[in-house]
Amino acid sequence: MTEKEIILPDIDQLEFFGPTNNKFKFIQSRFPKLKIIARGNHIKVNGEDEEIDRFELILEQIFAHMAKYSSIAMNTLENILDGHVESDGVKHFSGSEDVLVFGPGGQKVVARTVNQKRMVEACDTNDMVFAIGPAGSGKTYTAVALAVRALKEKQVKRIILTRPAVEAGENLGFLPGDLKEKLDPYMQPLYDALMDMIPYEKLADYIEKNVIEIAPLAFMRGRTLDKAFVILDEAQNATVAQMKMFLTRMGRDAKFIITGDATQVDLPRNQPSGLLRSVDLVRNIEGISVIELTGADVVRHKLVKRIIEAFERSE
Repeated sequence: MTEKEIILPDIDQLEFFGPTNNKFKFIQSRFPKLKIIARGNHIKVNGEDEEIDRFELILEQIFAHMAKYSSIAMNTLENILDGHVESDGVKHFSGSEDVLVFGPGGQKVVARTVNQKRMVEACDTNDMVFAIGPAGSGKTYTAVALAVRALKEKQVKRIILTRPAVEAGENLGFLPGDLKEKLDPYMQPLYDALMDMIPYEKLADYIEKNVIEIAPLAFMRGRTLDKAFVILDEAQNATVAQMKMFLTRMGRDAKFIITGDATQVDLPRNQPSGLLRSVDLVRNIEGISVIELTGADVVRHKLVKRIIEAFERSE
């Protein structure tokens, strides 16, 4: 008889064990010759070597599936236990090649429009992408999905999300709380996107361990960002000097996406936006792609698209 201890990898443990441990009990039922006990993120197993090896192989396939899809359904679990999986241990779904990332509960995050798909293709073939378009066109959401995909696939070690902390009609100094509490409202759209793609507990852990960093643009000064997926959101509110500072932070094996809406500049009147100036300067540099989204890419409520069109006509 052999005793072995297995430590769960970085997966959603609640999803792995299932409600009232029903998924884990189902796995246990398929190995009647083994004594399997789970405590926290440790699984202790006793039995014959051959049976333990088979149990470990099944767990590896389950973990591989959950690393890719963030969840595992009972029918998929049954398929794995019955040996109906591909050689990489992941059961493949038709159309999954269009899915950027699977969020909590298996929610599919996809590029929905032609220009969002162009963003994905540009990111796959370039290290720096500018995505310019109106509110609701999905530029930030698609960028965050690409970053989460890169992190899950271990293409990068961390995600850095940043925005200029421009006061849009409110004075930061008079807002209550410490610096983080003052800045959180400006960063909330980034948190919202992340929560659609990463289980809350894991997201909190990533932020605590600095695997995911959300910070104002000023915090980027003096840094070199290696092996990171970096998104500058609301870049229309960065000055020319700030854009130069940010674009030159790129380190080895890094991906940069810069998103912005040139029609929503919140800078003081005497401060020109650095976004379009930067695009003009770098557009023809190899390795940089510029994607322009339009009102046709708006995927919010149908009224948002009509509102954008009304403002465009008036301007």
